[in-house]
Amino acid sequence: MNIYEKMMSIDRRILFLLIALSVIIPLLKPLLLPVNVTKEARNLYEFIDKLKPGDVVLLSLDYDPSTMAECHPMALGILRHCFSKGIKVIVTSLARPEGLGTAEMVLTQAVEEYNKKNGEDYVFLGYKPVPGAVILAMGEDFRLAFPADYYGTKLEDLPMMTDIKNYGDIKIVVTFAASAIVDLGWVVYAGGTYGVPIGAGVTAVMATDFYKYLQSGQLVGLLGGLKGAAEYEKLIEHPDMAIKGMDGQNVAHLLIVFFIIIGNIGYFLGKKAKASKGIGG
Repeated sequence: MNIYEKMMSIDRRILFLLIALSVIIPLLKPLLLPVNVTKEARNLYEFIDKLKPGDVVLLSLDYDPSTMAECHPMALGILRHCFSKGIKVIVTSLARPEGLGTAEMVLTQAVEEYNKKNGEDYVFLGYKPVPGAVILAMGEDFRLAFPADYYGTKLEDLPMMTDIKNYGDIKIVVTFAASAIVDLGWVVYAGGTYGVPIGAGVTAVMATDFYKYLQSGQLVGLLGGLKGAAEYEKLIEHPDMAIKGMDGQNVAHLLIVFFIIIGNIGYFLGKKAKASKGIGG
């Protein structure tokens, strides 16, 4: 076997090992490669950053474990941003009942980091079926959709909810999702009907579907996939799993491109060598 054939027939086990190492090593020892911040991510960041302590935002964590890798870092980044500025947060999870666990997980992490109190700094409403109806009901009164929070406490008994009735009392809704609840729910019902500003964080494969809402002004900002989460981590100056994940993703992509180039070089040089010797094929 000549060198050209070796270039085209690298043992796949070696390739799998190198790809695994290219992902694992940056996670253990971050490279902190540059992250370019898009206008869509910056717009969402600036909208929230201009809010005052005591203002209220609604975060709808409309994702489940299957899309946690992309949506979880986005939600954590915005929770950190809000809590660091003294912004109060209402949290729901409407798309799927299995999303309750991931929602409570990310909320608990942020609450512990910033020592926030349930009912005073944040309220977790939980899940209710038929998202469209729930979103419309909250536009009239949060208590119509959620008479009590996720833990069973009546909203009227939570100090934070005393002066909060509906979307008119909050500054923005941000949904993190991998489903049509973004446009068929929040954009149409909450934004279109009640005029509340809407921001979104979606999986990378879905992101292009929502640029039309950015252009029309129906979304104030958008985070797309792990890259969007990494952008937000950079903006809040709190690098975490998204930036580490992007390091691994970038290194793995570069490694794949490298081996594609090596394979093609081996193929064309081998073909040229055969032609020079008068060998067909």
